[in-house]
Amino acid sequence: MRTLHLNTKLPPGPKDNILGARVMAEFKSDPLAFLLKMAHTYGDILQWPFGPFRSWMAAHPDYVHQVLTTDADKFYKATITKRSLGPTIGNGLLLSDGEFWRRQRKLIQPAFHARRLQGYGKGMTDNTDRLLAEWQPGQTRDLHHDMMKLTLAIVTRALFDVDLSDQADRIGETVTQLIEVSNRLGGSVFIPPAWVPTRDNRLNKRIRHTLSEITMGFINERRKTGEDKGDLLSMLLSAADEDTGGHMSDMQVIDESITLFAAGHETTANTLTWTFYLLSQNPRAEAALHAELDRVLAGRTPDLSNLPNLPYTEMVVKESLRVYPPVWLIPRQAIAEVPIGGYTLPKGQIIMLSPWVAHKDARFFPEPELFKPERWADGFEKQLPKGAYFPFGGGPRICIGNAFALMEARLLLAALAQKYALSLAPGQVVEAEPLITLRPRYGMKMVLHPRAQRAPETDQRVTMDV
Repeated sequence: MRTLHLNTKLPPGPKDNILGARVMAEFKSDPLAFLLKMAHTYGDILQWPFGPFRSWMAAHPDYVHQVLTTDADKFYKATITKRSLGPTIGNGLLLSDGEFWRRQRKLIQPAFHARRLQGYGKGMTDNTDRLLAEWQPGQTRDLHHDMMKLTLAIVTRALFDVDLSDQADRIGETVTQLIEVSNRLGGSVFIPPAWVPTRDNRLNKRIRHTLSEITMGFINERRKTGEDKGDLLSMLLSAADEDTGGHMSDMQVIDESITLFAAGHETTANTLTWTFYLLSQNPRAEAALHAELDRVLAGRTPDLSNLPNLPYTEMVVKESLRVYPPVWLIPRQAIAEVPIGGYTLPKGQIIMLSPWVAHKDARFFPEPELFKPERWADGFEKQLPKGAYFPFGGGPRICIGNAFALMEARLLLAALAQKYALSLAPGQVVEAEPLITLRPRYGMKMVLHPRAQRAPETDQRVTMDV
């Protein structure tokens, strides 16, 4: 950790009027470009006006690591995040804090232990085979839509042993509404109380009703049979408080279930969508991936035993997570004064951490504008400073499903890419939409090419100002 003289002044940042109207307008117009501009202009610790408040940002790995790990107990999830997401997903693992969060994390963690992950692999490839049966050579598919349906089927089967394929479109539309309304509320200076009948509050109630109805359906079914299937749902229903012996309320089971199946498929679907787009723009990387899959799999459906022999596949996923991190902004709120970067972060102040910015820092990622999976060879990740690469967050609150997501992304990429190469459909506009997660704004229509029909192309650079 670099040591700087501590002072009580504000870090550098843009000047604006008292309400920060110009800065807020610039942020809302293009958040991704704004954050990069702020870091490049003002350095590793900075701030800007946000209405009558201020937003800080930590842009150096040391400070990211401090917030997420070494001083994690001095930060809670930001109030604005809870107020924008809470009405729909409740007080589940994503939004809870303190001792309650620790109890819930301890309860849910066994569902993601390595031993259980081994049992999820077949469900992942079985669902992928079902999608491949729908794909036909020459088709144009909205890959983002396909990946959303696929990852939803996988997470609900793996964690809750239910098949929601017949409701996939309804759930996908509802999750999209959840993300859009939460993003609107999160970008507002003042969020009205949930009881005020605004358009967004009414929409939040409908979203919550839909997700609760779906979730309560498979909770009731499990309670009716009384069967313990050893999955997360069984753990949630049977868990007893160590002190009181009381069981989790239906509302808390619903909150945890919604959190996991909504967040658990959205991020991986986005990762796979961006991965296939990046491969379509970088034929050398695509050819290297195909060569590895041909050599190791020889046409067989991949399983978990193949993953150690697919290092380039893993590098492709890691590089995709660098270029398009599914969670692009992580806000934290200080619950005590925190010395950071030579300044004093006041109690109650929000500080932003941005994987989007950190992953494009040329000090740690040479030629960050290029998609280069090979950069992850030879132990590159271990050489990075802590806090330089954090697509799943970090510290005690690192994404509980990160190992599940990485395993899923590699298996699905291997299964799909050994059968098809994908090219961008003519006229498809590619633009990253920074909502709660980093989605493709206009979907991702791609053409399916059987591998033998794919001709090599000239390598291209990836344009980063998306």
